[in-house]
This record gives sequence, C-alpha cells and structure tokens, in this order.
Amino acid sequence: MRIVIAGAGRGGLSIAIHLQGLGHVVTVLDRDPLVTRRAFEENGIVALVGDATDVALLTHAEVGRADAVLSMLHRDAYNLAVIMLARSLGARRVMVRMRDPEYRPVYEAAGVNQIISETEVLVGALATAIEHEAVRHSMVLGNGEAIAFEIVVPEGAWVVGRTVGEVAAQPTFPRSCVIAGMSLEGAVQPARGGSRFAVGTQVLLVTARADVGAAVAFLMRRRASVDA
Repeated sequence: MRIVIAGAGRGGLSIAIHLQGLGHVVTVLDRDPLVTRRAFEENGIVALVGDATDVALLTHAEVGRADAVLSMLHRDAYNLAVIMLARSLGARRVMVRMRDPEYRPVYEAAGVNQIISETEVLVGALATAIEHEAVRHSMVLGNGEAIAFEIVVPEGAWVVGRTVGEVAAQPTFPRSCVIAGMSLEGAVQPARGGSRFAVGTQVLLVTARADVGAAVAFLMRRRASVDA
C-alpha cells in the first residue's frame, strides 16, 4: 500500500517505521527538517519538508495515488484541511488522529474513514486496567461501548480443562461477551468451540463495556466456589 503520513513527530514516525517494516510504501510530511532528515537518513523513509496543508506539497507527495492518508498534526483544524485536500486530490482513504472530541461530528461529516482519539483510547484502557486488576491489555472499540481485553487463566480457575463451547453455554456467561482468541506460549489462535482452557492460557475477549467486570469474574472464578 502507498501511505502518506502528515505530521512525523514521535508517534507519526513510529507508525511510519512500523508500516514500512510491513512492506508498505510510506511518505511522511513535516515542517521540521530535523524530523524529516531523521526519517530518511536513519530509517530510509521518503520524507518531505513543508506544510501538509499546502496543496502543492500534497500533490508532490502524490496523495492522489495513496491508498491511505493519515493526518497527525497538532490541531484538528489542520487535520481537517489535510484530509479534505487529500480527498479532493483522489486519496482512497483518509484517517486522522483527533485531538478534541468535539471535532468528531465534523470529521464524520467530512467523510473521514477512521478517527483515532488518543484521549479516548488512553482513558478507556487505563480505566479498564484500574477497575479490573486481572486485565492485562485492553482497547476501546467503536464509540467506546465495547472493550477488547486480555486475561491469563490462573491455576485453580474453574474453566481449566473445559472447552470454549462448554464455558459459553453456561447460563451465567455474559451475553455480550465473545471469546475471540486464545494463546498458550505461542501466537494467538481463533477460539473454537473445542478449544480448551489451560493454566496460563492468554484469552482475548470482546464485550460490552458494562460487562467487563462480569466477564472477568466469570472466567476467573475458583473451581472450589463453582463446585460448592
């Protein structure tokens, strides 16, 4: 894919390096020549110096041929200008890092394909981690009403030895919860009905935000409390 990133600060450059490592063709735009020099000299990324809201720079960056344009500038008004210009020049997809949540309806009206709010993601992840000690990693999905998170099955948990199908069939299993993946000392695999829980299994779940606590408590219950 051809990807253009407007705003190559620490976050933008990290994303560019990651995407290039995956085999994509990446171009970064930034007003700071030190940033663009670092992108090119240290990482081999095509980097152009200039104002990303300048149509001449966007044209030079060939955003019209881009499969995706990501704007990560410091003001939402600038991001809005970049994505609207990119759209007019023919970019297939436009994405933004949103600074102010009040801009969400503006971005939506402008036809932005993906709106990423660092504040919403950070707040959601931290709040989930604070509220539920067993949660290792979490990510807010959609409009914030769903959470994807990971737990590790402890020794003595009632689910050990049982299959996903058996666990999900329990009447107290949270209805909004989906067991999306499982991993034990390896890559995450899709959770099948016959997949079996073991001590140390990393379980990836997706559930409504309101049901996170119930899902964690359900899967982490001790066997003795269930058998009793």
